Amino acid sequence: MSPWKPNATVAAVVERDGRFLMVEELTRDGVRINQPAGHLDPGESLLQAVAREALEETAREVEPLAGVGIYMARYRHEGSGTDVTWLRFAFACRALSQQAGRALDHGIVRTLWLDAAEVRACRDRHRSPLVMRTIDDYLAGKRFALDLIHTHPSCLHPND
Repeated sequence: MSPWKPNATVAAVVERDGRFLMVEELTRDGVRINQPAGHLDPGESLLQAVAREALEETAREVEPLAGVGIYMARYRHEGSGTDVTWLRFAFACRALSQQAGRALDHGIVRTLWLDAAEVRACRDRHRSPLVMRTIDDYLAGKRFALDLIHTHPSCLHPND
C-alpha cells in the first residue's frame, strides 16, 4: 500500500482597489471560481509555483509579497468517489504586467476582478471551501514573511 500524501498546491491572492483577481475554470463539476492556483511542480519552490500558476491562468506576472496562510482540506467527488486532500499555500501577490495575447491555461474560461461580497455571493460556485477562507484571512490582515519558507537547493534540481 502506498503512503498517503496530500497534494501540495499554491494560490495567489491578488487584490487591487478592493477587488480580487479570480479565475473561472472548467472542472468536472462545471465552471468554478478560484484564485489563480495549482499544483507545485517538481523542481520549483512555492514562490516560483505561485508566480507560474498566476501567469498560466491569468496571463499576469505577479510578485509574491507575503504568505496569507497554509490550509488543508479534503475533497470527495461524489460521482467518481475520488478522495483527495489538498495542502494549500496561499500568498498575497502584487499584479505586475499582463502579457497581452498570452493564451490562458487549459480549462480557464476567463479571469475576473470581484470584490469580497461578490466572491461570497457565488460561494456555491467556489472550487473549494478554501477560496473564501483565503480571502477572509487576507482581509483580516493575516501575513507571514516569505523568509519563513526555506527551499533546499536539492528541491530545485530533482533529477540530480
